[in-house]
Amino acid sequence: MSASLANVAYIGATILFILSLGGLSNPETSRRGNFYGIVGMTIAVLATVFGPRVTAEGLPWIIGSLAIGGGIGLYAARKVQMTQMPELVALMHSLVGLAACLVGFASYIDTSVVYSGAEKTIHEVEIYIGILIGAVTFSGSVIAFGKLSGKIGGKPLLLPARHWLNLVALLAVVWFGVQFVQAPDTNAGMVPLAIMTVIALLFGVHMVMAIGGADMPVVVSMLNSYSGWAAAATGFMLANDLLIVIGALVGSSGAILSYIMCRAMNRNFISVIAGGFGTGGGAVPAAAGAQPEGEITPVSAADTAELLREAKSVVIVPGYGMAVAQAQHTVYEITKLLRAKGVNVRFAIHPVAGRMPGHMNVLLAEAKVPYDIVLEMDEINEDFPSTDVTMVIGANDIVNPAAEDDPTSPIAGMPVLQVWKSRTSIVMKRSMASGYAGVDNPLFFKENNRMLFGDAKKMLDEVLGALKA
Repeated sequence: MSASLANVAYIGATILFILSLGGLSNPETSRRGNFYGIVGMTIAVLATVFGPRVTAEGLPWIIGSLAIGGGIGLYAARKVQMTQMPELVALMHSLVGLAACLVGFASYIDTSVVYSGAEKTIHEVEIYIGILIGAVTFSGSVIAFGKLSGKIGGKPLLLPARHWLNLVALLAVVWFGVQFVQAPDTNAGMVPLAIMTVIALLFGVHMVMAIGGADMPVVVSMLNSYSGWAAAATGFMLANDLLIVIGALVGSSGAILSYIMCRAMNRNFISVIAGGFGTGGGAVPAAAGAQPEGEITPVSAADTAELLREAKSVVIVPGYGMAVAQAQHTVYEITKLLRAKGVNVRFAIHPVAGRMPGHMNVLLAEAKVPYDIVLEMDEINEDFPSTDVTMVIGANDIVNPAAEDDPTSPIAGMPVLQVWKSRTSIVMKRSMASGYAGVDNPLFFKENNRMLFGDAKKMLDEVLGALKA
């Protein structure tokens, strides 16, 4: 394939990627957007593999690598459950960062192209920044994978004088960067480059370890942005226009999404990076004296079905517990049954529900829930006072009234779904353990709230059976 034809293919792939992002912005066009992305990536890979930069001797190695990587991806797509998608996404981000590091080191020791003067300086700066971003992305994503998969606790690790440690690390990176650019040869430059890489890896670990469980959806979005900038830096190192453009698209879109999610949690990006919010998933509530006052009112599956049967308006709030129980299909069966009886059933989605952006939307789409009854928080919050029954399935922090009522709460000021304003709220949980942020929830003790304890899938199957009966 000639260089001009490869460039045309790259332009076509870029257009398809932009169309893909546009399609993914709306649930109704997301399938088409996903298809555009697949076609664009296929064109980009083929144009690269059969482009002028790949020699006949290197082609078998590339095809073999594609076969291995594609096989792993296919296996993951078939075996990974929807509940494991957040940690899979984090793991994929780590691979992008690792690739940026490896490409950076390979570009630095490559002797096939000789740079001199300002061109040499620019190339070395590109390498240095690319490895820096890649290393932070790699180690941070690995820690995020551990936290999301439960292999590492969600409690933030707050080292003494951690902000000073970060400042010292930043100054060290700048100083070693100067030494790297001024190095007379590759051997001399490898030492500051390697030291910077170690510092960046440690910074990535420190940064994500200091972030609490409640902020993990923002972390996934943030690492997505980092992976995009790492890809863009790789594009500069390789003088590949497609990588630069696509990396910039991913980086900027991830940054915008992180900003939107921070606003949804009433937090700023700096406070997320500073860490400390969230004490770990499923933490046991605080001592009895610190718990909200009142008594809980348990409810059975049969009574829940009766409340739903008598309701005219029902709102369902899905959370991570629904994902763990894989109960989304049963939820949709209940929805269809109620809608057939004339009940107005809608879903309320909080921007940070689940463990990654759009987690609940993906689960509901998998269960074929109609897009027009899935509403965002801002669209449905004012409707709760006129709602007969609100069912909260495995959500906790996003329906916590302490965010509005308790100025001393760690989540004070965070916009939440005001489910307690409905006539009756039903919270489905396995136990009285607090949510991923480790914050007690006064909703459980309100007079109009009922607690349906047990596995979400099992209890919803019982509710469905009772409704059919």
